[in-house]
Order: sequence, then C-alpha cells, then structure tokens
Amino acid sequence: MTPASPEPALPQVTVDRPWLWFACYQLGWHLLLPVVLLRLWWRGHKDPGYRQAIAERFGFSQGIRPGAIWIHAVSVGETRAAQPLIEAYLQEGKTILLTCMTPNGRRTGAAIFADAIAQGRLQQVYLPYDLCWSVERFLKAAKPTLGLFMETEAWPTIVFRAAEIKLPVYLINARLSERSARRVARFGNAGRSLFQAFAGILAQTELDAGRYRALGVKHCEVVGNLKFDVVLNPALVEQGLALHVHLEKNNRLMVCAASTREGEEAIILEAWQAVLQMHAEESASASVSGSGPASTAQPLLCIVPRHPERFTEVAELIRASELTLLRRSEIHLDAAGFQKLVDPTAAVVLGDSMGEMPFYYSASDLVVMGGSLLPLGGQNLIEACAAGCPVLLGEHTFNFQQASQDAIDCGAAMRVGGSGSLSSALAAAMSRMLQDQQQRQAMGEAALWYAAHYQGATIRIMAALKGRTA
Repeated sequence: MTPASPEPALPQVTVDRPWLWFACYQLGWHLLLPVVLLRLWWRGHKDPGYRQAIAERFGFSQGIRPGAIWIHAVSVGETRAAQPLIEAYLQEGKTILLTCMTPNGRRTGAAIFADAIAQGRLQQVYLPYDLCWSVERFLKAAKPTLGLFMETEAWPTIVFRAAEIKLPVYLINARLSERSARRVARFGNAGRSLFQAFAGILAQTELDAGRYRALGVKHCEVVGNLKFDVVLNPALVEQGLALHVHLEKNNRLMVCAASTREGEEAIILEAWQAVLQMHAEESASASVSGSGPASTAQPLLCIVPRHPERFTEVAELIRASELTLLRRSEIHLDAAGFQKLVDPTAAVVLGDSMGEMPFYYSASDLVVMGGSLLPLGGQNLIEACAAGCPVLLGEHTFNFQQASQDAIDCGAAMRVGGSGSLSSALAAAMSRMLQDQQQRQAMGEAALWYAAHYQGATIRIMAALKGRTA
C-alpha cells in the first residue's frame, strides 16, 4: 500500500509589523471613526443597505459559524469573480464565510449563492473595520481555517494579526497596477511588510507577480484570472439573445456602454449624437442617390452605469442631451416590451438594473467598456468577450493591463483615443464598427476564443491552496 503523500507545509511567514506606523494607523482610524460613521449614514440616503447590519462592521456578527473558509470580496465585481472558486469549494463539502464591504456586494452574493445560504453552507457578513479590537472580535468568533482576499484587498490590522495567530491568509486573483505599486512604495517598509505578511499571493499575470516580488514577497505564484472562469447566467443570456434577434429583425444594432463611471456618460452621449447624425446623413445621401435606404435603422445605445445610485443622475444627463430615453425597468421581456425598442424615437436605453450584464451583452453588437475613457483603470471586459461582443477600450486600462492587451492582441478589442477629441474618436470608431458587419463578426469570434483560452484559474488556485489550512 502506497503511503499517503504528506500535506504541504504552510509557508513560514515572518511577521514584521512596523509598530510605530501601525500605532499611527490605529490612531488615525479611531480619530476618523465619527467621520466614517457619518459617511455611512449619509450613503444610506441613497442606499438604505449602508444603515443595516452596522454592528457587523465592528466585529459583532450574530450567529457566525466558526471553522469556515473565509473569502473576502469587497463588492460586486469581486463577488462575481469569486463565484467559480466558491462553487468549487461548496462542491467539495466546505463551508464558506463570505465578507464584503458594500450592500451591492452583499446583495450580489445573496442572489448568486441563495441555495447555499438557505442550506447553511455559506454565510455572509460585512468585513469589520480595520480597528484592532473589531478585527480581534471577528477573528475569535469566526475562527476561519483559511482566509482568501480577492484582488487588491490588503487591510493591515487583519493581515498582520492573521499572520501572528498562524491563520493563513492569501491574496488571490491578485493584481497590482504600476500606479498602485508606486503608491505602496511611498510607505516604504510599512507597505512592503504588509504584502510580505500574507501567507502567499496568487497573481493574475506575470506583470502583477513581478510587482509583488519587487516588494519582497517570497511566496508568489501566477495562476491566471478567475473572471475567465465565470459562466454567464444562461437565463439572462437567453433573454438577451431574444432581444438581439428582435432588434435584428427590425434592422437595429445596439451598442452597450458597460459599467460607466462619473464623467464618462457625457463623453459617450456626445459621441452618440455624432453617430446618429452620421447615420442620418448616410441615410439621406442613400435616398437622394437612389441607392436605396440605409442598411439599418437608427442604432440604439444602452448605457449601464457601474453604480446603481447614479441611475437618476445618468437619466437626467440623457434627457439633457435631448435623446429619447427608455429605462430597462420599463421593458418587459415580451413582444410588447420589445416593440418599444424598435420605435425610431428611442435612442438610448438606461440599464437601471443590477446583475444583468449577461443580458445587456447578449443583446448587443458592440461594447464600449466603461472606466477606460477616463483615468479610472477600466472595468472587466472578459464578460463582454464571453458573450461574443467586440469591445472598444479607452486608453486607461491599468487595472486590467494584461487582460486588455491580450484582448487587443488577439483581435477581440480595439483601443480608442489619441491626441484629439475623445468623443470624436469614439464616435468615429462606433460608426465604423456599426457599418462593418464583417469586422464585428471577426472581432466577436476572436472575443469568444479569448474568453475560452484563458480559463483555468479556479483549478490552479485550488491546487496551490491544497492543504493550506490552519
């Protein structure tokens, strides 16, 4: 009988907490606590979720069940990215403690993992504020066997304390932009010590890993990006495809401006007005020349803001641009609802819903990726590619540097920008893509290849973490 192979030993982490810096950090937290609470209450005006479960933010988590694998996903994007890993652990019979920082992140987790929550296999609480006493209370109550922080989350009190009590905490799906690396470097030894205190870092790309290693991190591996393993919701895809077929029958193409941030909608709307003007001129020219009507009816723009609290603000921007607005919440997924969309006066759809990006992407012919038009770092383009959408990116994709470049290199995405007017460049790119069906098809096929080619991070992360429990 072959003896069982021993479990891998935990990495030896030397805790080098910079005590003077840490004391100042804790003092700052305590002095700013009234401001933090006031801000929490103020944000509750737009989203009442910020005023709920406030005790959890101080480590008072009622009924928390100890001994789970602890996964921290700060908000919506990280929660969705963690989905394939969480589902894999649930299939192995593990229990999960899922923490977040925002109500939208919590709602997303509640929707995705509703069955596991009902069965008691997954529990959600807010991550406590990084106060020494709230963190201590949380860790004593939760007693997790393993901590996994998604992407960029590195809270000093939690990370240092976990290392001291021999709780292995890993930074997974980790990314570190050049800008963020410079910011960490400004803190000198304190910044380096924080990342060195992780039991290990599982990075998305070699670029990210190189930046972590430059900070002195010894246990760093490249495992890929979990976002490639996320499966689009089949029901939402089916609904989106049904809408796409309906628009196609009426010769309408749809552009989705996805996960837009403040300041970007104005640029997109200005560009869209130019697109509609170019379309009208081409239609008039075709009619006068006798070559027949334009090949398509007026195209449709769908704007999906990144943050739901901005829905009303973006609706006002659309009205101010004198473009006819239709809200997603007004659309019913039946023939009557679709009929509204083929009305030639409907120029812009406001995507005022949460968790429906697969629907929007599946209904679209082209995607403009938000967060990339202004220096905000970009948003996740992988879901759009998984739906077979060609993607237009702005110049600012430093949060998705490798993923964006890989998409461009394989022909799934195209960069828009330059020294001239951004709205003009965007209008020209959208208009050109809407006219060129062959290019859209080629980029769509490349997008599907790209989304499939880079899968596998879930398996690699689980292999790297096998046996890494307290």
